Amino acid sequence: MRSVTLVTGAARGIGAATARLLAGPGQDLALNYRSDHAAAEALAEALRARGSRVLLLPADVADPQQVARMFERVDAEFGRLTGLVNNAGIVAPSTGVQGIDRPRLERLFAVNVFGTLYCIQQAARRMGTASGGAGGAIVNVSSRAAQLGSPGVYVDYAATKGAVDSLTVGLGRELIAQGIRVYGVRPGIIETDIHADSGTEAALPEAARAIPIGRLGRADEVAQAIVWLLSPAASYLVGTTLDVAGGR
Repeated sequence: MRSVTLVTGAARGIGAATARLLAGPGQDLALNYRSDHAAAEALAEALRARGSRVLLLPADVADPQQVARMFERVDAEFGRLTGLVNNAGIVAPSTGVQGIDRPRLERLFAVNVFGTLYCIQQAARRMGTASGGAGGAIVNVSSRAAQLGSPGVYVDYAATKGAVDSLTVGLGRELIAQGIRVYGVRPGIIETDIHADSGTEAALPEAARAIPIGRLGRADEVAQAIVWLLSPAASYLVGTTLDVAGGR
């Protein structure tokens, strides 16, 4: 039986690293991205060379209609879904609480929280034994910011990831009865492009010195945890979120 895995936000960073680890014969990969088609296409070519069938899915996960169409394309091209990695997420420029306005807040929650939930809803309809599915696994990418709060940097982003953690616990317990395993990972400070989006690149060397392991993390180290959670090796975990943060 072929595995069919959808990875959101797959054009770069942790999403791309996860797709690379999953790639191989017998693994169909559906790669979602919002706008960076060139990066997504380059990744797809590399994954096809490893033996995977690859489907590119441009969509904004904050839009439930686009999410529904994305899953319908997976149905048509690959058949029934077996795995979902909810990696799509955004940050906003670093600011204290007084710099948070409504448009910023709404966009962060629309992508990071609502988008995660929309994707889980669509996946559950396909994986769940109640609808004829054979079960599967869902991994939500959270952040250590959910527990540390990111004071003075982006507490609103941290709040969205706190909501993702709550979804992981609640839906892990709800969906396991239908054969769907729901997990999370909380990355620490990882070497990806997301720091450019928040304008915090200059602070990374100092931040690295404060991490017990003494360095920033790599996207592939987070991807290893995600791929393990998707596998049968994690079959007795329910609603669990793993910290991949170097002790931070």
